Amino acid sequence: MQLDDALTFARTTNDGVLTTQKRDGRPQLSNITYLADDDGTIRISITTDRAKYFNLSRDARASLHVTDANFGSWVVIEADAVVAPVSAAPDDHTVEDLVDLYRRVLGEHPDWTDYRAAMVRERRTVVRLTPTRAYGQLR
Repeated sequence: MQLDDALTFARTTNDGVLTTQKRDGRPQLSNITYLADDDGTIRISITTDRAKYFNLSRDARASLHVTDANFGSWVVIEADAVVAPVSAAPDDHTVEDLVDLYRRVLGEHPDWTDYRAAMVRERRTVVRLTPTRAYGQLR
């Protein structure tokens, strides 16, 4: 499967399953919300207390599984991950990226000041996935 075809399909939703590698090599799966950007990068907001943060900090390989509503079409996008610095101030680069991600997935937030403070308080960051390979079935 061509990466472009997989990314086109991935842009039809914002929900998927992220697979990272546990320390023992077994997969760790998480239901996530993501954004497949026009440039092919996939962005995800995560907190630093979750397994996917620790896994990706140790092993930057990830896979994103995306399916349609009736499981007839699906893709797996294998990717290299880069974890951004943890948000440290309401106006830092990571928080700006989180604001952009929120806007593009969910629209406008009712209170951006509160949102920015929450991103710092929750120790959120952004993971960028750069796709390297894809497989699946598109009907």
